[in-house]
Amino acid sequence: MAYIRALDHDATTAQAGAPASSTPADFLADYWAHPDRDAAQLVIFRDRKGLILLNRYPYANGHLLVALGPARAGLEDYVPEDRAHFWRLMELAMALCDEACRPQGMNAGLNLGRAAGAGLPEHLHGHVVPRWAGDTNFMSVLGEVRVIPDALEDVYLAYCAALPAALRRTGLWPS
Repeated sequence: MAYIRALDHDATTAQAGAPASSTPADFLADYWAHPDRDAAQLVIFRDRKGLILLNRYPYANGHLLVALGPARAGLEDYVPEDRAHFWRLMELAMALCDEACRPQGMNAGLNLGRAAGAGLPEHLHGHVVPRWAGDTNFMSVLGEVRVIPDALEDVYLAYCAALPAALRRTGLWPS
């Protein structure tokens, strides 16, 4: 544990001295603050509390991210009404994934904390990843390369086209 804690300390110290990046540290907060850029930022759905967007660095074709607007690290940091809304957004994202991608299965979940794989641990977000039998191969394991067959823009358009059906299907939002 001493070794692991030292790694965390070293990472924090390195970040404190790092030069400012041109990419916002919390891209989700930036996306939330600029609804006028939704199409460019691949935001598929937005309401008064949160959004669903296409992941620019997907694990698989059609990978979605779900987030509430205000940045908080954990689910318990939100009031119960907002936690419930987050799960409604996750349900809508799963319906969208099913409508647009027609996967054979999907992964849905949260990565809480950097050690759990959260790339943005200070802003809770969920992942919905469509899956097909045989969709992983040696490229990602041996070559550290991901193969995504569709252009992000094409997947985005497919999701936008599927949104009305997903909204009707879930019954979560008025049509």
